[in-house]
Amino acid sequence: MQTVNVDLDDRSYPIFIGANLLDDDSLLLPYIGRGRVVIITNEIVAPLYLEKVKLQLGGQFASAIVLPDGEETKSLETIAKIYDHLMEGKFDRKTTLVALGGGVVGDITGFAAATYQRGINFLQIPTTLLAQVDSSVGGKTGVNHPLGKNMIGSFYQPQCVVADTEVLRSLPEREIKAGVAEVIKYGLINNSGFFTWLADNSDAILTLQSSAVSKAVQICCEAKAAIVAEDEKEAGVRALLNLGHTFGHAIETATGYGSWLHGETVAMGMVMAADLSRRLGWLDAQEALRIRQVIEENYGMPVVPPADITVEQYLDLMSSDKKAELGKIRFILLKAIGEAVIEGDVDDELLNSTLTAGSQLCL
Repeated sequence: MQTVNVDLDDRSYPIFIGANLLDDDSLLLPYIGRGRVVIITNEIVAPLYLEKVKLQLGGQFASAIVLPDGEETKSLETIAKIYDHLMEGKFDRKTTLVALGGGVVGDITGFAAATYQRGINFLQIPTTLLAQVDSSVGGKTGVNHPLGKNMIGSFYQPQCVVADTEVLRSLPEREIKAGVAEVIKYGLINNSGFFTWLADNSDAILTLQSSAVSKAVQICCEAKAAIVAEDEKEAGVRALLNLGHTFGHAIETATGYGSWLHGETVAMGMVMAADLSRRLGWLDAQEALRIRQVIEENYGMPVVPPADITVEQYLDLMSSDKKAELGKIRFILLKAIGEAVIEGDVDDELLNSTLTAGSQLCL
């Protein structure tokens, strides 16, 4: 087991990374306090891991909330149902919520914990690759709105994160690939050597070879922990973690939550960001093409955005994105592989060219 610490003074917490961690009943107990525990999970994960986690919690386990699977569950309606459960059960401020699932479950649970009785403890047990390397770490919680993704939420840190890499073997191939998009992101923003390693080890990652997956999760968590410790609430450098997300969130919202997996739209968005960076004269054309090739050919992810989204739709949705400032869309773009920058002043003609290029991106 490897441990990565997120250093936030009195709100610091560990990320435990390794295989078969859900069999270790010593990990969770130090972080749940003395109150009752409610597990929040979904209908896919519950049959696989709910009983195992309940055993770890012993007599402090009180109940479980099993949600429908899918991005469309990430809504205020779901949050209201969680509040109903907690209030009907008379759960107090000593209660701990445990998020057992992927990014949707983690975001919902964190937001419920942040807002129930003005804040109760919660733990993250991420069960997807995307959640283990990204969404479970850093305290971003929230739900979607029909007009924008993650527009309602809070920064609220967990007590600990337990990333059991063995549970990834239960994922369908599409989910694994979608998670890799967030892994590749870390190589692109500030670690070109990691990007090269990912390009060279795609077979090991996609077949979930334990040493390769653990290394990837650890590198991503270390990178995110360092950024979060420097900029917890995204006033500066943390925005770099949104590479591909400004385009990707627009695609998710335009197509309806659930049509594409989050990681798939991030993959498309990173290729679009690389294309725009190339058009600006920042990113070398060969590097832009290399990014597309690794995402599309090495990892088999989609890179062509849906053809029926208009430029006007993109611009409207991106201008409503939470990363926009003073009416300007902020983009995370690339000077080179491993060197991301925040840019709020992009030429309209070049942006429109990227938005209309479709299958010709980076070619």
